[in-house]
Amino acid sequence: MKNKQLIAPSVLAADFLHLQRDIELMNGSEADWLHIDIMDGRFVPNISYGMDITRAIHRVSEKPLDVHLMIVEPDRYLEAFRNAGAELITVHYEACPHLHRSLQTIRELGAKAGVALNPHTPVELLEDILEMADLVLLMSVNPGFGGQKFIYRTIPKLQRLREMIDSQNTDTLIEIDGGVGRQNAEALLRAGADVLVAGSSVFGAADPVAEVRALKSIEAYRNFV
Repeated sequence: MKNKQLIAPSVLAADFLHLQRDIELMNGSEADWLHIDIMDGRFVPNISYGMDITRAIHRVSEKPLDVHLMIVEPDRYLEAFRNAGAELITVHYEACPHLHRSLQTIRELGAKAGVALNPHTPVELLEDILEMADLVLLMSVNPGFGGQKFIYRTIPKLQRLREMIDSQNTDTLIEIDGGVGRQNAEALLRAGADVLVAGSSVFGAADPVAEVRALKSIEAYRNFV
């Protein structure tokens, strides 16, 4: 089965001295979403930005904002990020003791609900929650910093998740975040990925628009149906 991928450039890798320029550049590209990494310095060892920057990006962006909350107590901020323009909100399994309620709240706010897993967290833990998740984000690096090397154990993990989703017959999308670029995009798509988050590979390219086009044009057939 041929898989038509969604591409979500990660704003974390953009030039923050020229953020509006980079966002408008993506407006004119084939990118599907903009990926917004929110880090609090507690759940991950880095601090990025919050609601105000997200709101400013939303004012400029013509792409849906895919907001990834790498924070503790994400439930406290779901409504604030929805109001800041998030159309997809992803929380971490590891940060949500009441994950079903968190995903339900996101949906009640009118956004798509996602759940993210760190590299060490097994996908099997999502078996009872998949029907509530519009998206599962697999971290293919340890979260917190851009520009890291891809963890190749992500591919068999991705394959297991694809089998789980297909067996439950849900419409859940699989997103891969971390070290993604042309060097591994086809393998990820063949294994069952739907959405590729590309940060450094896009904004670090000489021509970011052409890099998005190249990722979007990769033709991959899944290894199984």
